[in-house]
Amino acid sequence: MTLEEGLRSRIAAVAAVILPIFALAEINYPHLRPQSQLAIFAGLGLTICFLGGRRKLGEHSPLAAFGDVVLAALAIAVCAWVVVQTEPFFENSWLLGSSLGDRAGAETGLDFLIGAVGLIVVLEATRRTIGWVLPALAGTFLLYAYLGASLPSWLLPHRGYGVERIVAQTFLQSQGVFGIALRVMFTYVFLFVLFGALLEATGATGFIVEAARRLFRKSTGGAAKVAVLSSGLMGSLSGSAVANTATTGTFTIPMMRSSGFPRHVAAGIEAAASSGGALVPPVMGAGAYMMLEIVTPPVTYFEIIRAALLPALVYYFSIFAVVHLTARRFSARGLTRETPEGDDAREVESKSPPVIARYEGIVFLSALGGLVLFLIMGFSVFRSVSLALGTVLLVSSLHSRTRLSSGRLLEAVLKAGRDSVPLVSAAACVGIVIGIVTLTGIGTRLPALILPLAQNHLLLALIAIMVSSIILGMGLPSAVCYLLMATLIGPVLGKLGVVPLAAHLFIFYFGMMSMVTPPVALAAYAASSIAGSSFLKTSWSAFRFALVGFVLPYVFVLRPALLMLAPDGSRAPWGDTIAALVIALLGVLPLAAALTGRLFTELNPVERIALFAVAIFTLLPGGTGMMGRSFAWWNLVAIALYLAALLYDRSRRVSAIAISRP
Repeated sequence: MTLEEGLRSRIAAVAAVILPIFALAEINYPHLRPQSQLAIFAGLGLTICFLGGRRKLGEHSPLAAFGDVVLAALAIAVCAWVVVQTEPFFENSWLLGSSLGDRAGAETGLDFLIGAVGLIVVLEATRRTIGWVLPALAGTFLLYAYLGASLPSWLLPHRGYGVERIVAQTFLQSQGVFGIALRVMFTYVFLFVLFGALLEATGATGFIVEAARRLFRKSTGGAAKVAVLSSGLMGSLSGSAVANTATTGTFTIPMMRSSGFPRHVAAGIEAAASSGGALVPPVMGAGAYMMLEIVTPPVTYFEIIRAALLPALVYYFSIFAVVHLTARRFSARGLTRETPEGDDAREVESKSPPVIARYEGIVFLSALGGLVLFLIMGFSVFRSVSLALGTVLLVSSLHSRTRLSSGRLLEAVLKAGRDSVPLVSAAACVGIVIGIVTLTGIGTRLPALILPLAQNHLLLALIAIMVSSIILGMGLPSAVCYLLMATLIGPVLGKLGVVPLAAHLFIFYFGMMSMVTPPVALAAYAASSIAGSSFLKTSWSAFRFALVGFVLPYVFVLRPALLMLAPDGSRAPWGDTIAALVIALLGVLPLAAALTGRLFTELNPVERIALFAVAIFTLLPGGTGMMGRSFAWWNLVAIALYLAALLYDRSRRVSAIAISRP
């Protein structure tokens, strides 16, 4: 490493340390105006991106290094300009004697120059951190705002706006880069990134894996069930399917391989389980807290986690069911069996986590329990997370193995700062899109275009929104995909009579499922790298294990009792909720059999197709139904058919065993 590279790395490290400290201090004890808070937050994140990010091969030339320094300097300059022109402390430096917000519509030429440079910096930072998809989308929206008057009727034309108005809307004022998307990241999501980093530094996250190992030690396919449980719990804290796969997969994939699972199957299980982690209350990868800012009419935190609870249980129940039947198919061993010799045994030994004692478990349970307790006590979300961080530091200090020394604490803070960079840049870029949506009014006009295409048919609209969410989610962090889709398409479902919270959970689910949807499937890509398996085989395996995640959103939109909601958004009667849960669980079982091709014995293709149809008709809602509990007649018929198939296959197995005996 050259002297110049070392200096750049140290500057990025300093920014990565300052970022969490600034966020914690300013969120809990604000002294700056909201736009200044976000400008400093973005400025620090962009500086880390340009000075501390990994560059691709061919980008290590002196010219590229100089470009990084220039971009970092520009990022600091444009964000500092927003702060100086906003804060009363710098009033003597305000242009025209008024703040940036007060001179909206009368910005100076220097304002526009700063704003234009800021947009370029944000687009480049986003390209570096998450690829071309989001910057290209933002660029398309910028062109839409500029060329609006010349667009054909089917592209929702408008009167068009000049460059100055576009720059002011998307960067200089508070409805663009420094708007709701970045505010959600600053106020909620980043705190959970820091929360997860501290827990990982104490070893508390390793407790999850070890506890799951002990729970499923004697179960068929126990290693895979360990992966499902541990990845679900850790994914709820991190909110990132890819990061969760990379973390827990290093332990669980070798364990599954040692138990007899093929490489691509083990990787697919890990990817599917990690992708669903953000669906699990009470944390939901900070998804619940994003919805607090976006869902209208407003909902409470407990309404969100209550609605998300049963679908999350059904999703993981389905994965457990598929995993169990798959383990029987491959004759996968339990964790108490002797591991095989050779490469797999050495891999398990090298990847196995250390033995976790009660101290790490106490830290983990104290942190998560404290978070929920603080929320119940009425503290705000950000104050609850901040107090939970204090709980982690306090409880972990009680034992030498979990205690965070200054070095370990600094490493955790650095990790949180660096891990936040993709979220900061992506949220800033999404702000550009949201600013254009607000400026042009496309957010209110888009439903008018989609609804006729769906011919006022809810199912067609749901399919269109599912495809849009999956496509966008393939190139975006899941949280960012949700923010974008909730802004663009969320109103469509409201106009079709869907309960608002159900509509937002629908979008949120498919943002998660994009992580295991071929051909991109980023979580499957991470898992296949660990397993050394074919990416294509792994992605299709992950898709199969997570298939119920593609069905569940339709179920709870059409049957909101699964969210504990009535069709009018009020609390559903307990009888309806229990009925919806029973139907969902019973619908998952034939689906698992159809996907794996096994009940008690191997199933032929016709039997698998029949069971798939049984699953669909079990899950399909039918209005108020029978017995006042949302049962339709086809639900009962399908359930009866599944039970008959189960009994028949059981008798077939008994007969086969009797014949095989001498």
